[in-house]
Amino acid sequence: MTLDQTISRERAEVIARAQACGHCLEYTFKKVSVKPASEAHFRELQAVWVVRRICGVCGLETEMGLDADGDIVFLG
Repeated sequence: MTLDQTISRERAEVIARAQACGHCLEYTFKKVSVKPASEAHFRELQAVWVVRRICGVCGLETEMGLDADGDIVFLG
């Protein structure tokens, strides 16, 4: 799988922002960071992008992995 066959970084950010905070259920994030997934994440979970988010309301920091189609493969 190459990056040209996957969703774009911008699309990954839109998908991440469209998911509510797991704690307060708000959609406001003060920081969203999208980076390519590590080789280990790709091998084990088929994650292409790893997104780190900080909620703008409660401050909860979460991490999610997105596969090539934009589906969430892990959330923590």
